[in-house]
Amino acid sequence: MSKQEPRVVCVILGGGKGTRLYPLTQERSKPAVSFGGKYRLVDIPISNCINSDYKKIYLLTQFNSTSLHLHIYNSYNFDRFSGGFVELLAAEQTPNNEKFYEGTADAVRKSLHHYRSQHPTHYIILSGDQLYKMDLQDFMRQHLESGAKISIATTAVDRESAGRYGIMKIDEKNRITEFREKPGPVADISDWKMPANVQATVPSKEKTYLASMGIYIFDAPVIEGLLQESDSTDFGKEIIPDAIGKCHTHAYIFDGYWEDIGTIRSFYDCNIALTEFKPAFNFYDEDQPIFTHMRNLPPSKINRATIEQSLTSEGCIISDCKLTKSVIGVRSIIEKGSELEGVIMMGSDFYENKDARDLNDKQGIPHVGIGKNCKIRETIIDKDAHIGNNVRINVDGKKYEDGDHGTFYSADGIIVIRKGAVIPDGTVI
Repeated sequence: MSKQEPRVVCVILGGGKGTRLYPLTQERSKPAVSFGGKYRLVDIPISNCINSDYKKIYLLTQFNSTSLHLHIYNSYNFDRFSGGFVELLAAEQTPNNEKFYEGTADAVRKSLHHYRSQHPTHYIILSGDQLYKMDLQDFMRQHLESGAKISIATTAVDRESAGRYGIMKIDEKNRITEFREKPGPVADISDWKMPANVQATVPSKEKTYLASMGIYIFDAPVIEGLLQESDSTDFGKEIIPDAIGKCHTHAYIFDGYWEDIGTIRSFYDCNIALTEFKPAFNFYDEDQPIFTHMRNLPPSKINRATIEQSLTSEGCIISDCKLTKSVIGVRSIIEKGSELEGVIMMGSDFYENKDARDLNDKQGIPHVGIGKNCKIRETIIDKDAHIGNNVRINVDGKKYEDGDHGTFYSADGIIVIRKGAVIPDGTVI
């Protein structure tokens, strides 16, 4: 490796408790939540790293991490000659520190001793729960050319969206001069708009502010110095604003599709958007594939069905039903006469064998999957759910307050059927 070529370590943050994605995060971390039928959210940042030829990847985990760990172990195995890896770094207590991770920056700080064995010149910090495709090599190239010590990936947003993100003020050369975390909807930030020469490079003229994507490049000595000199726990709220006055910080303006999947509504919308004729996020790209667990499942079996703008994953059995703008996960079973519209069905981790089916029959429990003559719309069905015959979900105009309702959860008009839930025959939700 030449002296000029950066030695890059990628660090993916596994996220906190993910309360806004509850109940999907009741038993798993945010990055482990299923997405697009066959993937997990964490596959997105990992694939961005691999496609950019950055293959030294650390994933920091803490909450509900078992499912995430199993997925990583089953999915990412580099050959021994490539030098690549995806290594899990779970929060740990040590003789020097008995506390677990207390924020994004604190998580990276407490794991620094693990990265140093790679002798990195640069760190790329990424989030584990965002949807985008980015050429990280181009991000690094601009970082090096700018002479910056820190670079922040940004996306242009309008005023309404600006209040929800960290907003940056930049000069004509994309140098960040100020950073403000989540200014809210009423604060006067009119003087934070992009300079005219920068605005001219952004496709949408309504999007005049720059929001942080939570993706950073740090020169290795800089991040180590910032983390060791301070006990601040969060990059966006503390480390980045403090660093702007100390060292050259550059804005990398990303003009592709990007969504932060932080709520049930955003998760639902991003999944359903995949069913469009030309979705903004493209899984069908040979140059930038999204990698995941190879399950070796059989092809899906369609026993007559009407399927419109829907995704069906491997191993499904779909019989005499109608699917409209729906995303169907692996091993999904849908019986005849059922109609699904705007449904995200995460599928199942297993096929029921004969003994399990017989036992369920004796106990009056529906089989795993969706029974006969069901009508379901605008619903997320978590894994391994048992939905009986003649069930109606979210089709009769009944409204529920946001929150927990036993076997299901309501959020922004979307019904979430819990993982492993049993919905008896004839239930109306």
